Amino acid sequence: MSNGKYDVVVVGGGPGGYVAAIRAAQLGGKVALVEAADLGGTCTNWGCIPTKALLRSVECLVEARRAREFGVILGSIDFSLEVIVKRKDDVVSKLRDGIKYLLDSYGVSLIRGRGRLKNPNTVVVSGADGSKTEVEGKSIILATGSKTRLIPILGLSDVDVMTNEHDALSPKKIPESLLIIGGGPEGVEFATIYSNLGSKVVLVEMMSTLLPLEDEEMGVRLERALSAFGVSVYTKSVVKSVRAKDGAVEAVISSDGGETRVSVERVLLAAGHVPNVEGLGLDEVGVAYTKKGITVNERMETSVKGIYAVGDVVTVSLAHVASEQGVVAAENAMGLNSTYDGRVVPRCIYTMPEVAAVGLTTQQAREQKINFVSGRFPLTASGRALTLGETEGVVKVLAEKESKRIIGVHIFGPRASDLIPEAALAMKMGATLSDVAKTIHPHPTLSEAFKEAVLDALGEAIHLARRGRQRS
Repeated sequence: MSNGKYDVVVVGGGPGGYVAAIRAAQLGGKVALVEAADLGGTCTNWGCIPTKALLRSVECLVEARRAREFGVILGSIDFSLEVIVKRKDDVVSKLRDGIKYLLDSYGVSLIRGRGRLKNPNTVVVSGADGSKTEVEGKSIILATGSKTRLIPILGLSDVDVMTNEHDALSPKKIPESLLIIGGGPEGVEFATIYSNLGSKVVLVEMMSTLLPLEDEEMGVRLERALSAFGVSVYTKSVVKSVRAKDGAVEAVISSDGGETRVSVERVLLAAGHVPNVEGLGLDEVGVAYTKKGITVNERMETSVKGIYAVGDVVTVSLAHVASEQGVVAAENAMGLNSTYDGRVVPRCIYTMPEVAAVGLTTQQAREQKINFVSGRFPLTASGRALTLGETEGVVKVLAEKESKRIIGVHIFGPRASDLIPEAALAMKMGATLSDVAKTIHPHPTLSEAFKEAVLDALGEAIHLARRGRQRS
C-alpha cells in the first residue's frame, strides 16, 4: 500500500469533480483526482453529451424530411444507426480526452480506482487489479455522482431493461416498439430520439403532466409535440407489471381510467437517478447524509470539517450545478470563503422543440402566494421563427406585481437552451421587466420573443393584438 499527500483529494471525475480539481490547482494546490471509470462522469459518458449527439443526428433527419417545405428537393432519406452511434462515441471520446488534457495541464494527479474514506484526511483507493493505495489530503471533495433509480415494478428484473448506462445510448438496432418509464427530462429526450428513428414509443409518467418539475404549460405543450411524432403518452399512470411473452414484453399500465395492456419489443427505464453514497465510508467517518444525498452547507462542506461534497451525490440535479458547486468547494478547500447560490439555475430539456426555464414555475408562485403578473409571446408571431419554419412554441415570463422583478422564465421552442441564459442573467442581476423591455434586441432573432413576453407582462407588447388581459 503506497502513500501520497496532497492539498486536495477529489473523489469522482465528473463535471463536479474534475472542475473542482482544476480550480484547486489554479489556486496553487497539489491535487489528486480519484476515478474508477471514464473521466467526465455520467454527463460526458452516459448523459448530457451522448444524448445531445444522438439528438443532433435526429434533428438532421427531421430537417431532411422537411426539406421540401423549403424548396430543397432531396433523394431518398435514410439513416445509418452505426454511423450515428459512432459519431456519438467520437464526440464523447474527444471530450473525455479533453478533460484528461486539462487535468494534465494543471498538474492534477489522476489515480485510477474506487475511493473510500478511511478518516477525514485519507482516501483508500481500490484499483481494478486489487491493489490498495492510501491518498492523504488536507481537504477531500466527494463528487461521486448518481446512478439510475430502480423502481419496484413487478417483473422488471426478469426482462432486459435499457437504461442510459445500458443499451439506450448505443443500440445495435432500433426497436420496433419501446416502452419508456418516466416522463422527466431523460424520458422525453429518449422519446424524441427513438420515435424519430422509427420506434413506436409508449411514454408513461406518474404525475399529471410530462416534466412534472417544470411549468405545467410546458409539459402540456411537450405532450402535444411528442404526440405529433407518434408517441403515445400516458400521464397520471404507472407501469404496474411487465413480463416476457412470445419474444416481446407485455406491460400493464394503470391509469385513472383503468388498466391498459401494451406489447413492446423493449423497455427503457428513465425514472431518474439516486446519489452514489454507498461504499464511500460515510458512516465510519461520520459524514451526515440522507437518502437524498450528502448533507452540506452553503460552502459545500459536510458535517466533517475539511470534507466537501458536490453534484449529484449531494442532490441529483444538473451538470452545471455540479460544476459550480465544485468551484465553491475547491475555493474553500484552498482557504477562500465562497458560497453556493442556487437560486438562479437554468434548466434545459433537449426535445423538439426544446424546453428551457429558470426560476419559479406558475404553480410554485401560486403555492408561495406571490402576487405576480405574467406575459407570454407565441412564436407564431416571431419573424425569425417563421423564417426557420419552427413556430411551435412560446416564451412565458413571471414577475412580482409590485416590484416588477422577474421571478421566472419558461421557453418552449427552437434553441430554447440558447435563449435561457439571458433570462438567467437578468434574474441574477435582479432585473425588472422594464430593464429587459428597454434592452434593444436584434431583429430578426428568436431572442426578441423574450422581450415581447416581458412587454406583454407590462401590457405594452407591440407585436400582439390589443385584447383584454389577466395579470396572473
